[in-house]
Order: sequence, then structure tokens, then C-alpha cells
Amino acid sequence: MIRFRQATEADVPAVVALLGDDSLGARREGGDDAGYLAAFRRMQSEGANQLIVGEDDGPVIATYQITFISGLSLRATRRAQVESVRVAAGLRGQGIGAALMRDAEDRARAAGCGLLQLTTNKARPDAHRFYERLGFTPSHIGYKRDLK
Repeated sequence: MIRFRQATEADVPAVVALLGDDSLGARREGGDDAGYLAAFRRMQSEGANQLIVGEDDGPVIATYQITFISGLSLRATRRAQVESVRVAAGLRGQGIGAALMRDAEDRARAAGCGLLQLTTNKARPDAHRFYERLGFTPSHIGYKRDLK
């Protein structure tokens, strides 16, 4: 049975491997572990920003990041933002992703959130179908601007 827990520094290389384990990630991830470890330490210090890993009697096989956001909009609804959702390629289609998202929802509710939100790349139609099957609605258009 899969167990989800907060990641430790020792999990970072496995998470980076999961992030790079598809066509988009292969172009975006990899390189020096020091940058990833520094980012993980910043996430840990922020408190409301958690990296979660899933394991099934052994190695890390799934991951996601959840950030809790307090704000004034939607009548001051606290939100949980989910990012970087990944399941090991050879294990997809076995319900692990659905279990992962249930875990995210449970953590969001426990943190007092009334909304669970996420973004997904336009180039991931399988992910779009997955999230819609779980009851998510494509309600917004997202924009990004590179600051480098």
C-alpha cells in the first residue's frame, strides 16, 4: 500500500528523477543537485510549502508539492496549490495518482483550505483528462513570465 509523507533531503534526488521522467521534464530538469537541495531547504523554511513523496515498501514512486495560501479573495478562502505531480512512468494507470490527489485533498482540508487548485501544462492532455476525472474543472487561463 502506498504511503505519503513529507519528503526529507535524502528524497530530493528521487524526486528530481521523477520530475525529469517525461518528455517535458527531460528538457527542464537535471544537472547539479546543489540547486535542488538549496530549493528544498528554502521550501522547508517556508512552512506552508511542502514536498510530499509516496512510497510503496521501498523507493519513492510518486511526488507532489503543496503550498497553502491565505488570501482575501473568494471571501477569504484559504487555498492549497498543488504542483509537480508525478508518478513513476512504469506505475501510471494503477490508481497511484488518484491516491496522491486524495492525500493532497486531505492535507488541504487539514490546513483549513476551502479550495484545491493546480496548474498543468497545455502539452499534457493525459493529465487534463486525469484531473477532470477527479472532479477538477479547467476554470482559468494561466500566464507565466520568465524573470531570468
